[in-house]
Amino acid sequence: VHNSNLCTEITLNNSEFETAVCNLGSVNLTKHVSDGDVDDELLAETIRTAMRMLDNVIDINYYPTEEARNSNLRHRPVGLGVMGFQDALYALDMSFESEEALDFSDRIMEKVSYHAILGSSLLAKERGSYASYVGSKWERGIFPLDTVDLLEKERGRSIDVPKRAALDWTPVREHVKRWGMRNSNTMAIAPTATISNIAGCFPCIEPIFKNIYVKANMSGEFTVVNEYLIRDLKELGLWNGPMLEQLKYYDGNLELIPNIPDGLKRKYREAFEIDPIHLVAMTAR
Repeated sequence: VHNSNLCTEITLNNSEFETAVCNLGSVNLTKHVSDGDVDDELLAETIRTAMRMLDNVIDINYYPTEEARNSNLRHRPVGLGVMGFQDALYALDMSFESEEALDFSDRIMEKVSYHAILGSSLLAKERGSYASYVGSKWERGIFPLDTVDLLEKERGRSIDVPKRAALDWTPVREHVKRWGMRNSNTMAIAPTATISNIAGCFPCIEPIFKNIYVKANMSGEFTVVNEYLIRDLKELGLWNGPMLEQLKYYDGNLELIPNIPDGLKRKYREAFEIDPIHLVAMTAR
C-alpha cells in the first residue's frame, strides 16, 4: 500500500502508470426507516440510483493527472457507504450497545451489499464491464462474503464474524457470471462528517458523540440537543426547562440524571460510554 485516500476507508492499487481514485457516496439510512422497519424496496431503488450516479461520475469527472484518469477509467471503482446508522437505531428503538443492533447491522449491510453488487452488474449489462474485469475475483465468482474464507486461510486461524446470509444470492451470482461487473469496487464506508451535518443525521456507522453540544459558526454559538432523546422525554412527560439544565450540567451524560428511566439511559449512551470491543464488533458486522 503506497498511500490511502483522505479518510482511509478504502485502499486501491497504484502503479507507475496509475494513481488510484475513489468515487464515494453514502445512503442516508434515516430516510429508509418507516413503521418500525426498513423499507427494502426504497433502499434497493436508492442504491441502484446511487450506483448509476457514481458510475456516471467516473466519465464526467475532472482528473488532475493522466495517471488518475487511466486508473479510474480502467477499473471504475466506486465506494457506496451509509450514514445515519445511529438515527436508524433510534427510529427502531434499539440501543447501539445491544445484540439486536449487531443483528440489524448485519442485515442492513447485507442489503446494501446485495443491491450495490447487483446494481453494478445491471450497469455492466447495459454499458459493459470495466476494462480489467477479466481475471478479477468477480469473474472467478468470488464475492466479498467469500473473501473471509480466503483471509482465514491466509492468517491460519478462524475469524469470528458471522458468515450467514439472509438473502438469496443465487440470482446476483448468476447475473454477475453472465454479464460481469461495471465497477471493480462497489462499497466503502466513508466518515461523512460534513455531508451528515448537511443531511441532518449522525455520521456513517458511528454512535452519537454527545447528547448535547455547542456548535459555533459565523452566526454565533448554538446548543444542539439530541432530537430523538427530546422526543422520547416528551412522550414520558419529562421534557422541561430543568431537564435541559440537567443535560447541560452533566454534559449530556444521562447516567448522572436520576429521574431518567434505565431504558432511555441504555438507548442514549454516548460514544465514550459504549464498550469499545462492542464498537469493533459492530464495525466487523
